Amino acid sequence: MKTNLSRQNLYLLAVSIFLLIFVLIFSFAIMIPKGKSYRVKKTELKKENLELKQLTDFSIEKEVILQKLQGDNSHAIKAFGSDFSADKFINQHRGFFSSLSVSKSSKLEDEDGFSVYEVNTTSQISSPKSFYNFLDAINTSSWIIGINFPINFKRDGEMISSSFTMRVYSNNKESNSSK
Repeated sequence: MKTNLSRQNLYLLAVSIFLLIFVLIFSFAIMIPKGKSYRVKKTELKKENLELKQLTDFSIEKEVILQKLQGDNSHAIKAFGSDFSADKFINQHRGFFSSLSVSKSSKLEDEDGFSVYEVNTTSQISSPKSFYNFLDAINTSSWIIGINFPINFKRDGEMISSSFTMRVYSNNKESNSSK
């Protein structure tokens, strides 16, 4: 049986077989092995994207909490940055006392990056209620102040003399400038 194949069909058949063999070799030698590593890398990428999304959500959540805390405590944050002034303290809190005097402040050793000053205060008040109002007002003052115990009260006729020491905290400017 004789087949009549033209030369053109013969070339077309040879090129087709060559391309088929080339595609099979390319598929088994390159595509299939790279496909396995592609799937492995794709699953790793999905895991990393999931972890990235979780960390991004966590970061956003913490940023919202930080913004809320900064808003709620902005007064305290500003108070750490202000320097203590005895005259300004007396002017702010004079209304709670009949007389108020603040002795020279002495600088104590720095604590955890904060400058600490100890201030001795003597005052005269008409009732203990005004002293408690003073303690409430200190929470909204321009400084971070801790009242040290004991607070000494002594009755002098109609007036009550009180003396106490306070610790005033402010940011240590030297440690902040180096950061």
